[in-house]
Amino acid sequence: MLNLIDKIGDFNPQLLREIKGRLKIIPVAIALIVSLLSQLVLFLFQLKDFPGENYSIVGQYCRLSKSYLQQQDALYRQSSTLNTAISSLKTNKGFDKASLLDLQTEFKSTDAKLQALSRYFSEHFCPINQLDMQSWWRDHWEYIFLSLSIIFIFTLLVAGTYLLINNLATEERRGTLNFIRLSPQSEVNILTGKLLGVPILVYLVTLVAVPLHLYAGRSANIALSYIFSFYAILAASCIFFYSAALLFGLVCRWFNGFQPWLGSGSVLLFLIIPMLMGSSSGINFNNSITWFRLFSPLDITNYLFPNLYHISNGSPLKQLQFFYFPIGTNVNSIVGFHLLSYGLCTFGIWQGLKRCFRNPNTAVISKLQSYLLVAGLQVMMWGFTLQYFKNYCPPSLANQRSTNCLYDVNSQIGENLILLAFANSVLLLGLIAILSPQRQTVQDWARYKHQGVWKNSLKDLIFGEKSIAVVAMAINVAIAIIPLIVWIAVAPILNVHHNDSLLGLGNNVHRIHVVFALALFVTLMMIYATIAQLILMMKTSKRSLWAIGTVAAVMFLPPMILQFLTIYPSKNATLWLFSSFPWAGVKYASTTTIFMALLAEFSILALLNFQLTKQVKLAGESATKALLS
Repeated sequence: MLNLIDKIGDFNPQLLREIKGRLKIIPVAIALIVSLLSQLVLFLFQLKDFPGENYSIVGQYCRLSKSYLQQQDALYRQSSTLNTAISSLKTNKGFDKASLLDLQTEFKSTDAKLQALSRYFSEHFCPINQLDMQSWWRDHWEYIFLSLSIIFIFTLLVAGTYLLINNLATEERRGTLNFIRLSPQSEVNILTGKLLGVPILVYLVTLVAVPLHLYAGRSANIALSYIFSFYAILAASCIFFYSAALLFGLVCRWFNGFQPWLGSGSVLLFLIIPMLMGSSSGINFNNSITWFRLFSPLDITNYLFPNLYHISNGSPLKQLQFFYFPIGTNVNSIVGFHLLSYGLCTFGIWQGLKRCFRNPNTAVISKLQSYLLVAGLQVMMWGFTLQYFKNYCPPSLANQRSTNCLYDVNSQIGENLILLAFANSVLLLGLIAILSPQRQTVQDWARYKHQGVWKNSLKDLIFGEKSIAVVAMAINVAIAIIPLIVWIAVAPILNVHHNDSLLGLGNNVHRIHVVFALALFVTLMMIYATIAQLILMMKTSKRSLWAIGTVAAVMFLPPMILQFLTIYPSKNATLWLFSSFPWAGVKYASTTTIFMALLAEFSILALLNFQLTKQVKLAGESATKALLS
């Protein structure tokens, strides 16, 4: 045992520190008792439905129930048919009273048989030798297996996330985190020790329940390959969420004691919402933000074990496509895609962790990484946008069955346009907050630039860590809209069904409207980025809060005021063109009006950038003079 501890200490001293602080007799005993008691309660809870002498003769596990239920269904159908015949006969003016009397007599006889059969069901029980105990035990073990699967997911992800964030917050308050930062160990080594050691008791609670989980799965005739696929998904999701929790704990330090509750609560909400949506058979994954939902392990769990949500036609993931490739038809492809998604995102998070651990004030990602992030998200969102399913019903097929409808790629993209715009808006606004440097950083950069140390200013604006973020944001916005520009250009070629609504946005929306909407979107995003950078250049305290508040006010106040004054886009489209939702007015405004609004916003952007350039130049000159003096 001591040799094992020494080896752990040699391999990862931080892991040894975390384990020593947690693997004590009382906490370990409590963890074991909680795990074993939970398993016992779960097993006994299911046993309350054990079929015995008083089991209903029409119960699910009585072999006689099928014949009795068939008799009951036949009587119900006969009763319904007779009732319809009686009602139909009464509507005829000259109906035969004798026929009516015969039908009523037969109806009463059928009703009497139904009542007698119901009494028989309540008075008689299924014989013991007719109980299908094999099926009951199989379903019993399946219930335990599925229940433990859900418990594993919520316990590991929610509790583990809370413990990691709380540990970082506690270390930050005590000041011990700064000592850890001074350690000669690498960032990866230290944070891996945190990731493996902090939730060690949660791991213990789960591992103690794994034997019962495995036994229950095999007893329910679930394939081992599916069970281990679930374990692989669960492990990958834990690494992803725990890595995100570490990054959240390092970056968002201003929440203080509320930080762990916010992080774990967000994870809990992220798990519950797809779970509630997954219980409905009407949900589908034919939209551009499907990829974000796939990070919840609950949907793939329902795919592997279809009885989880009791959906008759199976998991909607079976129809999932990525750039028309049917990844949902094969368990290997869907599990592999999940693992790849977790792996790529975890790798990206760890790049941010390595940047922020030693210096928490640095940007989470560099400008180059932001370009890769935006490009990667476009690939993922467009991959799930382009899925084949019948979404366009021409007027000639309006009165026919939906199975006769057609697939129209323009309609598919048009239906996802709002989701694409929303996701990209959130992404770009987040990048504005991340990439925009503080005043001192810009001042240092401007001083060296003023002295002519950096000759290639454009390269520094694109890739430099300390330069202003306006050029980088322009590149990110361009990356985000390039797929839309390509779609607008090739839309006539893709309109193979001669749809009157070329872009699938309605007959009144043409390509020029979408082009103008994109131009307004780009201009607004650049205005927000410039405003944020200008405020961060101020000398006031709490510049970050002022920047967030100002950008939020510029974004949300105009549409809120217009809504409060009941000024709708259909009545006054011009005012909406200057709001943060210009596409609402593009549909109703003339081309000249849109062009003038775009020109006005571009002029505002030019003035703001002129002022920003002036501020940066003054900051560089003042810093140089201060050094020389």
